[in-house]
Amino acid sequence: MHCFFIAPTGFGVGLTSTSLGLVRALELAGLQVGFLKPVAQPHPGDLGPERSTELVARTHGLKPPMPLSQSHVERMLADGQLEELLDEITGLFHQAAEGKDVVIVEGMVPTRHASYAARINFHLSKSLDADVILVSAPEDESLSELSDRLEIQAQQFGGPRDPKVLGVILNKVRDEEFTRRLKDQSPLLRGDDFRLLGSVPWLDELNAPRTRDVAELLQAQVINAGDYDQRRVQKIVVCARTVPNTVQQLKPGVLVVTPGDRDDIILAASLAAMNGVPLAGLLLSSDIQPDPRTLELCRGALQGGLPVLGVATGTYDTATNLNRMNKEIPVDDRERAEKVTEFVARNLDLNWLRARCGAPSASQRLSPPAFRHRLIQQAQLAGKRIVLPEGSEPRTVQAAAACQARGIAHCVLLARPEEVHAVARAHGIDLPEGLEILDPELVRERYVQPMVDLRQNKSLNAPMATAQLEDNVVLGTMMLALDEVDGLVSGAIHPTANTIRPALQLIKSAPGYRIASSVYLMLLPEQVVVYGDCAVNPEPDANDLAEIALQSADSAEALGIVPRVSMICDSLDEAALAKVREAARLARAARPELTIEGPLPWSAAAREGSTTVFVFPDLATGDAAYKDAQQSHPVVSGGLMLQGLRKPVNDLPRNVLVDDIIHTIALTAIQAACGSEA
Repeated sequence: MHCFFIAPTGFGVGLTSTSLGLVRALELAGLQVGFLKPVAQPHPGDLGPERSTELVARTHGLKPPMPLSQSHVERMLADGQLEELLDEITGLFHQAAEGKDVVIVEGMVPTRHASYAARINFHLSKSLDADVILVSAPEDESLSELSDRLEIQAQQFGGPRDPKVLGVILNKVRDEEFTRRLKDQSPLLRGDDFRLLGSVPWLDELNAPRTRDVAELLQAQVINAGDYDQRRVQKIVVCARTVPNTVQQLKPGVLVVTPGDRDDIILAASLAAMNGVPLAGLLLSSDIQPDPRTLELCRGALQGGLPVLGVATGTYDTATNLNRMNKEIPVDDRERAEKVTEFVARNLDLNWLRARCGAPSASQRLSPPAFRHRLIQQAQLAGKRIVLPEGSEPRTVQAAAACQARGIAHCVLLARPEEVHAVARAHGIDLPEGLEILDPELVRERYVQPMVDLRQNKSLNAPMATAQLEDNVVLGTMMLALDEVDGLVSGAIHPTANTIRPALQLIKSAPGYRIASSVYLMLLPEQVVVYGDCAVNPEPDANDLAEIALQSADSAEALGIVPRVSMICDSLDEAALAKVREAARLARAARPELTIEGPLPWSAAAREGSTTVFVFPDLATGDAAYKDAQQSHPVVSGGLMLQGLRKPVNDLPRNVLVDDIIHTIALTAIQAACGSEA
């Protein structure tokens, strides 16, 4: 079992962000990772759980031990009980290390109130026999000054030549050239003894708080909440000038700070919001309530989600308070924590860290981070064309742009081009070269006759086909049926039935299958599992259930999940048990190489932990198990995936995030690649 001790070189270096990213990077290497923050160091105003521990728990699904309180540590040090303190922390470490390949231990941050932090960090690293990684952030200093600072910090742990002092992760790097010159010119980094283990660029969006966070930190009056849970403050603009000189400042993510009696600025911001610019909000200063008549004129913007806050401080003091705000990630901000985690992980020297840890312990579980990472890599190799019928929906546009830019898939947005470009401008999305936007109005007619031909046994005529093709999901499904695209992803704003129904009507079954079915991908804290069938076959018979089991196993295997199937039956009714028993027998006979257990009660199969594919006897049982999992764990559903069809179609949950859409596009591309190989 390996231990990395990460020690900050000063205050504000991004230690928590580094912890999140380092855990993710090692998970991607296939390692079982634990985490320990031995001593809590709450920021002013922190009333909840210790921030690093809670963020790691929520983001990675781990259960780190609770850290010791700072007052407890100070009492023990004052009483001369350093050895007893180290023993206590070592006990916490062993809790964090149980069943793990590597543990990340986050050191203390030196502050005015914790001048003893460096002493504690030194003794802890020695007691745990840990490899030490320094974390630093370039400030306004020269290359030689930063190099000297790193060497001084390394000396506290035995010096840069000590084999247990590995190197440094640089955080918040605003100039990549600075990092290159540091590597070339610093004597500290010229050899292999002390390495640059990561250089994490500064990215504004990773430091953008939600408008709600600003309201809470300033204890602001919420005049109109709007979308303050979702909108983020990318930039703060203090508006004291006239409207013509202010207009160019009204851009996505801007928090407009102005006195409450500046009706002209309030109206201008509201007009911008009604024109599709997602401002972070209006912050009205000087304890002046806006005129109700003005707010009435702004009703459209307020109903459209524009947050409006009020504070008692003057404009200058308000701006000062905003600049002094705690920039740490709130523990309930999953979206920001995930983005920070992925970004930091991508900028670490993963190969070297993996080699330092050695081979992972034997485990067949695929963690959610490793699963997502593998999805992206496989999709980039697949090179598939995926149609997105909800082509002007903002999250879909952002996901398509990201997939196109990263080579995950060639995306086709079904929407009027001017609508997509308007959404991109309003949300600050860069549309990459090659992103295809197809105007449905220009192409619908050419799919009418092919659709009539496909559905002639259902007496579909041309006027009926024309009417159905007004639905972009139907249009996208026809493109898929005619092999013009390789897969379809929909559902961000459409009900599940709108995605499934056209697929079942227009896409033929895959070779070797009689029926279509569905699975949910369930991202549990420590592994990814498959639930089937959860949407298509209400009461499958034994033959259908056997085929669902085989389809679900194939889907799991295509996505890198080792299929270990459990056929679920909670009923004591003999007929129900006989159906599941027969289905298991048929599935084993068809695929003797598969591990297929059952009938098993749901609770037993879930508790045992080795099952990766759960096959339910009917939709009611599957739905109950899905809801039970959602209540029992911090589960993320990867959306609904159809299987048994010639071409892949996947449905998104309504509350889907941009990253979830990206990963769904990736898995659709992988399904398409597997289907083309079959």
